[in-house]
Amino acid sequence: MKPAFRLVRNGLFILFLFVILFAYAMFQGGFTSWFLFYSFLPIFLYLVGLLFYPISRWNVERNMFKHVVATGDRITASIQIKRKIPFPIYYVIVEEVFPESLNRMDIRHAKYQYMDQPNKLYQNRQMKKIIFPWFKREFIITYDLDQLPRGVHVLPAVRVKTGDIFGLIKKEYVYPVTNELIVYPVTRNIHLVEKINSYEQGSISSFSLNLKNTNVATGVREYTPGDKFSWIDWKQTARKNDVMTKEFEQEKSTDTLIILDNCYYHGMNLLAYEATIEASMSLMETIRRQASQVGFLSIGEDTVFFPVKNDPAKMEGIRKHLTQVQPRLNYPFARKLKEEMQKITNSYFVILVTTHLDHMVRDTLQHMGLREKKLMILYIQSEGRISMEEHRVIQELRNEGVGISLLTEKDLVMDPIEVNAL
Repeated sequence: MKPAFRLVRNGLFILFLFVILFAYAMFQGGFTSWFLFYSFLPIFLYLVGLLFYPISRWNVERNMFKHVVATGDRITASIQIKRKIPFPIYYVIVEEVFPESLNRMDIRHAKYQYMDQPNKLYQNRQMKKIIFPWFKREFIITYDLDQLPRGVHVLPAVRVKTGDIFGLIKKEYVYPVTNELIVYPVTRNIHLVEKINSYEQGSISSFSLNLKNTNVATGVREYTPGDKFSWIDWKQTARKNDVMTKEFEQEKSTDTLIILDNCYYHGMNLLAYEATIEASMSLMETIRRQASQVGFLSIGEDTVFFPVKNDPAKMEGIRKHLTQVQPRLNYPFARKLKEEMQKITNSYFVILVTTHLDHMVRDTLQHMGLREKKLMILYIQSEGRISMEEHRVIQELRNEGVGISLLTEKDLVMDPIEVNAL
């Protein structure tokens, strides 16, 4: 119902009551009838005043004590309402207008127990409080938001309702109060196994997933942000008057590229997708801590590539991307993966993180596996949602020598997560 129509309707109703009581007093006469009329007169004046009282001119602000948090965290927010005219108001109902993106609850790694039934984590958030301001010119409502999900959430407005004690007049106004809340994906502890086997034409070869630098230095290079203090070659630094660090043999062969599948699939398990986001971020941190260089490639509606280099701003850029990204319907992931890998000429240890495997992906990955010789798939899905086709694709890829680590709800609820390619 439009506010203007509601205002006219309520005004006519109050005027009708006033006319009825006045007519009753005029025709009936006597003390009782006039007593009823004059008793109602203050109420009538109050209702008329409330009817024309402009609550739209109130000053409403929302303050958030934190604007950047991690998934599963709790924040405290407050809504402050100020008004210039201290008109007596019996009650005020303050309600938050939450975006759809906040209707998912995140309880960190415990959420993966619902991986086969992700809808259990969805519920409509509500924050509705009633206060009794009377003549107060300023009042504050404080509330908590917990179990925050990943993403950039924009709180768009605050709804305020008020009325009289009899329920004859009800007023409502939505204040466009905008605040942005950024919820970063949480970083999990990941344990990487030491060996991955690769089978090629019946022979068994293996390469190490241990990404720590060896003690064999093969040269020196200029210092770049992220290098350890212990790597500095003091003799070369003094000779060249510039900070030089040792370059290790293993540095040249353990550059890692993490590829994240951000394409949308029919019947996609969005909770499994959230696990791929956390796993990608955690792998980046784990590999970086082991003193190896790592790059990141996100394939979805928009392809985003962070090259393999020591850049302090790179990790923050990846974190921001993983905070905002959502799966979007696009042309097949396998085709786009093939196109992107053809652009990359360097030889990387490739880790593909995905929730979906089909024969198109298998053909592309087989080509990558034979060409790169270093390929691992991190396949994340609920155990009950892995189809027979996906089981066949996994077995075929393993037979071709592609390492696959399957993570289900049983693995994701554990801390740390063990990534073990078989």
